Order: sequence, then structure tokens, then C-alpha cells
Amino acid sequence: MTRTEIVVVGGGPAGLAASLAASRSGAKVLLIERQAQLGGQLVKQTHRFFGSSAQSAGVRGITIARDLAGQAASMPEITVWTQTEALGYYAGGTLLAERPERVEIVQGARMVLCVGASERPLAFPNNDLPGVYGAGAVQTLMNVYGVLPGRRVVMVGAGNIGLIVSYQLLQAGVEVAAILEAAPQVGGYLVHAAKIARAGVPIMTSHSVVAAFGETELVGIRAARLGPDWRPVPGTGFDVDCDVLCLAVGLSPLVELARLVGCEVCYIPELGGYVPVHDDELETTVPGVYVAGDAAGVEEASSALIEGHLAGLAAAHGLYPQVDYEAHRGAALAELEALRAGPTGAKIRVGLSKMAQVKGGGRQ
Repeated sequence: MTRTEIVVVGGGPAGLAASLAASRSGAKVLLIERQAQLGGQLVKQTHRFFGSSAQSAGVRGITIARDLAGQAASMPEITVWTQTEALGYYAGGTLLAERPERVEIVQGARMVLCVGASERPLAFPNNDLPGVYGAGAVQTLMNVYGVLPGRRVVMVGAGNIGLIVSYQLLQAGVEVAAILEAAPQVGGYLVHAAKIARAGVPIMTSHSVVAAFGETELVGIRAARLGPDWRPVPGTGFDVDCDVLCLAVGLSPLVELARLVGCEVCYIPELGGYVPVHDDELETTVPGVYVAGDAAGVEEASSALIEGHLAGLAAAHGLYPQVDYEAHRGAALAELEALRAGPTGAKIRVGLSKMAQVKGGGRQ
């Protein structure tokens, strides 16, 4: 059995930030990551971040991942287990973790869940053909392994992920035939959309894929215009030849481990679907269990970093009370508020207001 003070599950941006914040407060941290390297989604993000210098503006995601992992490695209070899967949670605060060489029983006084989110599928005929990818898989192929997914791509989704991956495909020499967006407007930052438009790629709003073609692999798709009821408008279908269909239609928070722990979850579509109920310090309905990053509600990596920092501070504060805790907490909340300001953060603000209602007048 391994005993520690704080267990952090997930070594992406939120998990790394939580581990660093907790360890700097004096707590001993065990960081568990199922992949071979730390960084989560950052390891495939070759683009530069937006925002202020406090949110690593102008720095590429891969660089942020390397820097955070290096900081974690330098902290004697942090123990890192990579290639380790959190299998289950049992009464008495016991976590079962599968390492490459054995299964470990882990007990910690506090736990921070930073397990991320999964890509949403899209239902249409032949959506299981080879050549139909999630955007995360395409990013992994190109940016981690240096493998082109194909020669001609149709992207579904004009949020930030869809726009950024489309531009990265163009940079790699892959033709992007079109971007289909079901909503009446582009969901991502206009600066990304403008780069795509300048490259001559059509962004077709109120359009989506309705079928894929091919016997053993993808050879093309049929798209159609969508009406106000989000259904294909009869007579508007058209075919596009492609060998890759990339789906960037959103993420869903991973809540399985939170459910096992006993955390209350609620459905808030603006945050990505089912999310653990939590307060503004990211503590769930189970005392001593925190959630941060996409597992708490799907946002940008910058928000995940701040949420992880806040959750790590709060978890450690329960063990090692800090005299300057309220100042650090207030600064983190102010950064989150700034990130969520403006039109692009409206959806998140609505989701958080619904969370506050579920909490029954909590500080959120």
C-alpha cells in the first residue's frame, strides 16, 4: 500500500498545476498519469496560446507541457507514476491503480480529479469507416508521431479545435476541402477562422455531414444544409471526395471515477454534459475530493491550468493552512473571471450559474 497526502489523478495541464500548487504548500503529492509522458492535450498542441502573459500567451502547448513536467520532476514532494491507470475507488479513501509492473493500493487524505474529457462521436451512416477520426486523434498522429492522416480532409466543427487542427493540416501540406459547422455561426476565435478563410478553405455554417461513403475505407462524404430544427434540408445534399473526415464536435467530461468516489453529478450542457457538482474552490460534494480542468467543465487549457492551481491550493490548505491562502485564492478566481469574460465565455458563465443553482446558493 502507498500512502500520501494528496493524490492527483491525471497529468495534463490541470493535474500538473494542481500537483505543483499543492507541493509548494508543503503537501506530499502522488501524481498518476495513464500515458507515458505528462502534459495531456498539451503534448499535441503546437500552436501558441492566447491571453495574457499570466496564461502563457505566445507559448506553444508542447513547451508548456515540457516546462510543467520539468518543474514537477524537480519537486521532491511530488512522486510521479506514468503509464498508470486509476482502476477504481473503494470505501475508506482507497484508490486502486494499475502500474506496468503491479497493481497498487493508494490511500490519500485528499484527491484531485483531473481526468479530462473524451471526444464526442457523431451519428451518421458509415461513421465507423477507417478514415473517420476525432480531431484529437488527428493531432496525435501529426504532432506527436509525425504521420499524416490522409491527403484530403473534411473537418466537421468550427470551434477552436476544428479551426486550429484545420490550420495545422494545411501547414502539413494536407488539403482541407471544407469545414462544416452545424451552428449558424463560427464557434471558435475569429482570428483562427480568418487564417482559414485566407487560405481559401470554405467554412460552411448551418451545414453538417449526413453520410460517409466507402467499402473498406473512407472515399467521400455527403453534406447538407441544416434548417432551424437542426435537421438536413431536403434537396440541399452534396458530395465531397475525401479520405479523412475529422470530427471536432465537442468534448464530454469524464465522470466515471467521480461517480465511483460518490460525487454528485449534474447535467449542464454548457459545461460539456455531466459534470461533478463543485464549488468555486473546485471541491465536490465529497469532502476532500476536488475536480479541475475539463473534468469540471470543458474549457480552454488556460482555464484548466488556473483551475488546477486553485484545486491544488485548496486541497493543500485543508492539510497545511496557509496564511496567504485567501489572497492566492482570490487571484486565481480573478484570473478565471477574466478568461471567461466577453462573448466567447458566455456559455461557460451560463453553465457556472447553473452549477451555483445546483449547489443551492454556493459561492460559485
